[in-house]
Amino acid sequence: MIPYDIAVLGGGPAGYVAAIRAAQLGARVALIEAERLGGTCLNHGCIPTKTLLHNAEFLRELPKAKQRGILLADPGVTLDLPTMTRHKETVVGKLITGITGLLKSYGIEVFQGRGTIRSNLKITVDSGSELTAKKIILAGGSEAIRPPIPGIESPKVLTSREILNLEAVPEKLLIIGGGVIGVEFARIFNAFGSEVAILELAERLVPFFDEEISKNLTLQLKKEKIQIQTGTKVARFQETASGLEVLTEEGKTFSGTLALVSTGRKANLSAIEGLEIKTERGFVWTDPFLETSIPGIYAPGDINGKCMLAHAAFQMAEIAVENALNESGSKKEFRSRNIPAVLYGSPEAASVGWTEAEAKQSGKALKVGRFPFTANGRALAADQGSGFVKVVADAETEALLGVQMIGPSVSEIVNEAAVLLSVGASVRDIAETPHGHPSCSEALQEAAADALGIAVHLPKKR
Repeated sequence: MIPYDIAVLGGGPAGYVAAIRAAQLGARVALIEAERLGGTCLNHGCIPTKTLLHNAEFLRELPKAKQRGILLADPGVTLDLPTMTRHKETVVGKLITGITGLLKSYGIEVFQGRGTIRSNLKITVDSGSELTAKKIILAGGSEAIRPPIPGIESPKVLTSREILNLEAVPEKLLIIGGGVIGVEFARIFNAFGSEVAILELAERLVPFFDEEISKNLTLQLKKEKIQIQTGTKVARFQETASGLEVLTEEGKTFSGTLALVSTGRKANLSAIEGLEIKTERGFVWTDPFLETSIPGIYAPGDINGKCMLAHAAFQMAEIAVENALNESGSKKEFRSRNIPAVLYGSPEAASVGWTEAEAKQSGKALKVGRFPFTANGRALAADQGSGFVKVVADAETEALLGVQMIGPSVSEIVNEAAVLLSVGASVRDIAETPHGHPSCSEALQEAAADALGIAVHLPKKR
């Protein structure tokens, strides 16, 4: 048996990117995947939810048509959820076909089945294959958590995977968890006509975002008549004739047709069952170079729990492969500080670098600038004037430390901010760089100027 240079377990964002990068570097590569290529992100996460979110945003724009001079002959709207599901699958299918073609173009051998790592870097695949590799990329990804709450085994309690394939819109949807996944599904089903309530354990929604973002987002969701209960811990699920009830430890009861549990994700460790490999908090431990406690096995992506985002997995995959194939040279470290985080919907929210609270904890003197989308021409032209951009900078050096934003197009603007952070730009660099007009990204330039006290499109501060 000729050994592979690299064997990759998992065909998700970390796995297929690792395989392609290894092939680009001249390695003979095998990729093992038990389900469809693309992992959770493509099949049950990022892409399907964004397809449905676009439908939700389309529905929210319809009532604005009349005021913009567009008169609809038939204002009635009927949802066809099976057709939406088929369209979602078409989008997913096109992307899977694209990944399949990429792997084929690089001569990567794909094994369909569940792979398990044995000792001495050997891998068995339950479809009957066995292979060896000089190095292994462990990219098993993650799966939704079902916390040990009584009654959670009910078929009326769904995870983010099952809810994507509903055949009818639930009359009342209870969402357990107010993080990014929970909020995005709340927006989807609220637009589809469900009565939605979010129950969040923390004291505010999306607690990993800047507090101002969280407050602004909460106001937006309440305007959409989404019920929000923070500081709430679920004690029990109980089926009823019309659906189910959620009972909280605070003594409250919430009734719904279905419930979605979106309380986090856990590593998929099926490929290392019985292997003596170090784990922490249920995730595979790695050093800064993404190598596990077993020499020659690297673990990029969700499976290590460092930064559970698809685009972080892309970067980790490339770093892991380059380190694995670099026997003698210096190795690259993965750093998560400049990885943007995005919450999709309307308005979007995004963040990169330090929040203001994190920057204050560093002890640095700060310059903070804000610019509202109510003063941005492009946003107002599209009736999307809510939200703001906020920049945080070092007061002494004017170095950019972080950017937080909520409003139109911020999922795109945040990528500019990430590049600026990566190259060590200052807020003065941003303020003095002309941005296209009219564009939503001008708000980033204006926020940087406000940090310096020179924003020309804001009233004079007294």
